[in-house]
Amino acid sequence: MKQAKIIGTGSYLPEKVLTNADLEKMVDTSDEWIVSRTGMRERRIAADDEFTSHLGAKAAQIAIEKAGIDPKSIDLILVATLTPDYMFPSTACLIQSQLKLENTAAMDIQAACSGYIYGLSTAKAFIESGLYKNILFVASEKLSSIVDYEDRKTCVLFGDGAAAAIISAEGKGLIIKETELGCDGNQANILQMPAGGARNPATKETIDKRMHFITMEGKEVFKHAVRRMESSVKQCMEKAGLKEGDISWLIPHQANIRIIDAMAKRFQIPKEQVIITVDKYANTSSSTVGIALDELLAEKKLTSGENILLTAFGAGLTWGSSVLSYE
Repeated sequence: MKQAKIIGTGSYLPEKVLTNADLEKMVDTSDEWIVSRTGMRERRIAADDEFTSHLGAKAAQIAIEKAGIDPKSIDLILVATLTPDYMFPSTACLIQSQLKLENTAAMDIQAACSGYIYGLSTAKAFIESGLYKNILFVASEKLSSIVDYEDRKTCVLFGDGAAAAIISAEGKGLIIKETELGCDGNQANILQMPAGGARNPATKETIDKRMHFITMEGKEVFKHAVRRMESSVKQCMEKAGLKEGDISWLIPHQANIRIIDAMAKRFQIPKEQVIITVDKYANTSSSTVGIALDELLAEKKLTSGENILLTAFGAGLTWGSSVLSYE
């Protein structure tokens, strides 16, 4: 049976850095408050003329180069994002154009912060079924475009960035061993952007009420995040036939250092085996896991048989986990 593998990764972070000190000048907050509650110290912000498709295309070019494949051999582009350039056409179509990959199929996936896991699961199914041979998967976000910089509860949390991966059955890399996905749509209202879709299209009223920005019930999100990711990880590890001691690296969604610490403690994974980028980039939604994975592969020399556990949680509510095994 064919096994889907990640054979190349890439990531891209915009140049502009927004520090906690900068945020202190914008809203009633402090560096100490932000760090103690989130672990965040700075985040990257895309330029005014730099959009989700641009971030994604730059990450994609790096992943293609690392994979060492002919770009023209890519037969599907998947993009996970909750901040598309437009409602339509899809951001995947725009990235296809920027990469000059004519006739390559392209589509977007929307699972909010769980987008990277959902994308890996989708790519795995396409590759192992034989429908596609080489998939470019991109997770890209320009969250600064929907963050309310007058809301001190949310504006400190988010940043911009993109990650990409080439997924194929050919070549060597990280086998996508198992994935586990979940959703609870009954909790959709605790983390959302209320306007901009068909239910609340843009009007003067929706703009005046600041409904085109992220809204969040932080305590409820935290409560669900830890519980849902823990359950997802357990199920994914069982499917993969792994025990807690078999995990070499943990890459959790980078939403909050307290959530990350809780997950590491629950599965008895030493701190030095947990990949943390939340201090540098904050929460970049669908791309956090992919950016952290790319940094792990750049900084550590993995050996055959090492297992990487990915887990994420986001609006929807959605959640998911994946086990990657290094060949």
